Amino acid sequence: MRTLTWDGYPNSRDLGGLATPLSPTGSTRCGRVARGPRRELLTGRGWGDARAWGLRTVVDLRCDVEVGRRDGDPEVARSARDGIDVVLAPTEDQDDPEFRRVCFPILDSPEYWAHNWRLQPALVRTSLQAVADAGPGVLVHCSAGRDRTGMLSTLLLGNAGVSPQEVAADYATSVREMARSETASPTQDRQRGWTDAQVDAFLARAVPIVHDVAARTSEAFDALGLAAAHRRELRDLLTA
Repeated sequence: MRTLTWDGYPNSRDLGGLATPLSPTGSTRCGRVARGPRRELLTGRGWGDARAWGLRTVVDLRCDVEVGRRDGDPEVARSARDGIDVVLAPTEDQDDPEFRRVCFPILDSPEYWAHNWRLQPALVRTSLQAVADAGPGVLVHCSAGRDRTGMLSTLLLGNAGVSPQEVAADYATSVREMARSETASPTQDRQRGWTDAQVDAFLARAVPIVHDVAARTSEAFDALGLAAAHRRELRDLLTA
């Protein structure tokens, strides 16, 4: 149920169906929040699949320079996206010299998440608020659907009471799905050339970081200055 089969769209999942004591059903609600890579990968049929799922809003976590169709992307009629709101809510300012110095060497690792919160809390906070404001039927995506999307998904699931082990496993799924894949990102992705052994070695370092973030989501929200009302809205989005 969690894996989405939207045409042309890899590494996409519903954040529903994960056990949590905070939901009356015992699990996060399906059809509320989806995660994935850049939306330009969706074919016309894929947009139809997304509509059938219930897509109403797209929250794009990328910077302006990353947005737009690239070589190899499917040609899609504008009408395929009619009625679906797209909100650009970047989690980072890549032109910031300090962000570039600290985060660029580790942008494909959850090691950079805490630095993102420290250096640019307002941007990450605005991204979370955009998800809360969107309500049910929202797709959250970046380029590969792994790093920035992984950060927000970890915070959303941790806030919804999903166990850190399950949250970390969801993150690991994205790493494995996107290894050796073409993401068409403007930046180089070193993971495209990794072997299974390299992926395993990376996850051995990365998964404990994700686990810790999921276990201490409230501390991350404190660092971001996210209001209590938005925390409740995000929790209700996946549990109510």
